[in-house]
Amino acid sequence: MRYLAPTTLDDAIQLLSGDPGDCRVLAGGTDLLVRLRSGDAEPDSILDIKRIEDLRQITKEDGGWLIGAAVSSAEMNEHAELKAAYPGVCEAADLIGSTQIQGRCTLAGNLCNASPAADSVPAMVAVRAVARVAGPNGTRDVAVEDIPTGPGKTSLEKGEFVASIFLPAKPDRSGDAYLRFIPRTEMDIAVVGCGLSLTLDNDGTCTDARVALGAVGPKVMLVDAAAEALIGTKLDDAAMQALSKACSDAATPIADKRGTVEFRTHVAGVLARRAAAIAKTRAEG
Repeated sequence: MRYLAPTTLDDAIQLLSGDPGDCRVLAGGTDLLVRLRSGDAEPDSILDIKRIEDLRQITKEDGGWLIGAAVSSAEMNEHAELKAAYPGVCEAADLIGSTQIQGRCTLAGNLCNASPAADSVPAMVAVRAVARVAGPNGTRDVAVEDIPTGPGKTSLEKGEFVASIFLPAKPDRSGDAYLRFIPRTEMDIAVVGCGLSLTLDNDGTCTDARVALGAVGPKVMLVDAAAEALIGTKLDDAAMQALSKACSDAATPIADKRGTVEFRTHVAGVLARRAAAIAKTRAEG
């Protein structure tokens, strides 16, 4: 196995696209290293992107935030401005694994691992996050929800990798939140996850919303009907009930030892209501 550690984005693209075998990108490594040690992955090469300085930065861009693919969850949650601007996304990143894992894991890695239960992905989808994809044909922007295509599968082409995540500017009086249900108090995989963002006008009416569910389908799920249940309302009980029903109706979970179909379907609606209440409070300031 070859270990590659480029120091520039161009070198990384050249090495990845020119590798004739199975080359895996390593950012935090919290998923890849586990697969290597268990024998579930046996790549020909490992491309470590942590030495690329541009991918280690959190920077403002066009009123939003650009988060490099090698920025850890811990670094995100130590960045006061980012955390204030996107508390839901930072909270989701802060739920990935243990404290030790959070010192290594990244948004881009969590996305490209393509687990249906990934915590940060519904939170990113809710705020219209964009993946900046680098490859031999240049750079392209892809909506985060379009990166995973199924469990362990992505839409990335040969030689491409996610170089950064862009969180676009939010309108005034906007808020986001992420909640999940797990059987334990921490260090567990979401049985259901819900990311939600909304915007209020000056009289408290919801003018925009996005609702995303995780762990209730083969990939992250953007629930347009749930957003429509909130838009034009002041998030009264009727709107919250409609939101809950839309999320439960959209959920298509499996049954396993961690939860039945019926339980997961119900919890999807419950979490959506709770996340909406948190996002509303944040939008109100």
